[in-house]
Amino acid sequence: MTRKLKNYIGGEWVEASAEAVIPVENPATCEIMADCPDSTADDVNQAVEAAVAGFEEWRRTPVLSRAQYMHHFKNLVEDNFEKISQVMVMESGKTIDEARGEVRRAIESIDYAMSVPVLMRSDGLEDISSGIDETTIRQPAGVFVAITPFNFPFMVPLWFLPTAITCGNTFILKPSPQTPLSTELLFEMLDEIDLPEGVVNLVNGGIASSEALMKHPDVTGVSFVGSSHVAKIIYETCTAQGKRVQAQGGAKNYIAVMPDADMESSVKNILGAAYGCAGQRCLAAAVAVGVGEAYGKLKDELVKQAKTLQVGYGLEETTQMGTVISGAAKERIEKMIQQGVDDGASIVLDGRGKVVDGYENGSFVGPTILADVKTDMVVAREEIFGPVLSLMKADSFEEAVGIINNSHYGNAASIFTSSGKYAREFKYNVNAGNVGVNIGVAAPSASFPFGGQKDSFFGDLHGQGMDSIEFYTERKIVIERWI
Repeated sequence: MTRKLKNYIGGEWVEASAEAVIPVENPATCEIMADCPDSTADDVNQAVEAAVAGFEEWRRTPVLSRAQYMHHFKNLVEDNFEKISQVMVMESGKTIDEARGEVRRAIESIDYAMSVPVLMRSDGLEDISSGIDETTIRQPAGVFVAITPFNFPFMVPLWFLPTAITCGNTFILKPSPQTPLSTELLFEMLDEIDLPEGVVNLVNGGIASSEALMKHPDVTGVSFVGSSHVAKIIYETCTAQGKRVQAQGGAKNYIAVMPDADMESSVKNILGAAYGCAGQRCLAAAVAVGVGEAYGKLKDELVKQAKTLQVGYGLEETTQMGTVISGAAKERIEKMIQQGVDDGASIVLDGRGKVVDGYENGSFVGPTILADVKTDMVVAREEIFGPVLSLMKADSFEEAVGIINNSHYGNAASIFTSSGKYAREFKYNVNAGNVGVNIGVAAPSASFPFGGQKDSFFGDLHGQGMDSIEFYTERKIVIERWI
């Protein structure tokens, strides 16, 4: 009998009231690993009540004591590093090296939360007027929620949870029902550090639980990472309820390659950006723009190197690219590839129909390259979220920047060049929240906000960095006179 996952509410593992479940499938082996409960509004109410009940005690806990919990938590994550990585591979299809990298980036976020006692400090001024002092203080704001995606099931929740609770808030996590096992491990470790009841809570489920959390009157703010379509819905729903919201959406990330770039090393970086996590990340390289004579060299080198990538089961150490998340995702991606061909693109490397020995029913899509892509094609405009790289040609640097800025997305953009002039002009003119120079994946560290512009982000304050401190605290201005 398949194991049914539980929610974590008020410091205890509890059965969800929902009878409906969502199977959690290993996308490489097709094994059903667990059943995820499709929690209802009643389950959400129970979690919010626990978070509200735990808030007052937690906010009065000294901030240095709150930070100490993060030290213990980090040690547990380090101790369980390999176990977490292996579970992520099995539920998400990524490679073991990618999973290890994800855990390491998650630990960065815990490290950042340890700095909250410093980051929450504010400023003040004596004698703003005669005998009057004025200061600002930061206070925790209440109950916060994160609704997180399948592609980084361990890292993305930790963009939010450690900072939120160290700032003195209580927290509810609603993970993707496709990858809830990493989150289960996360909460087993949180349970072990013995936080007060109600500080952290886990509600498994899908749309119904997400909607209930967004609309609950006792929820102060919501963080989201996912597609732009859903991000916009979440932003509109939460703001209509008077809540704080940071909704990070999808992307169509462009990379410009100049004629003066070191082509071999540039392509090595681009391959990692395009095919890492099978292209299922919001910072994936989706379109490479070869400028002038760089185009032909770029195409040839990309095909040469991409052909050598080893596709297979992520737990095998030699695997360089794993599966996409599901059979449905594979079908959607392959349809998008065909759409590109139908629109006039040339397929110079075709990953459709990829079969891996021993995993014949797995959701594999091989590295794919579409050349001669034009700006009006669907594959140039819309997110594919799979291992598909489109190639476009620009006659000049200015044209390349124009192509990038014409996209309605604005998550990330990169340039490969040996020219400081082009690098500076690119940074200055490109409209993207995360900019890379000779970097394929411009992923900010935990102490910097995760940027995003246009349809890639809805809200005012991004995840991570000082934006997260602003998001998770309420500033109060104190003006006092003692004479």
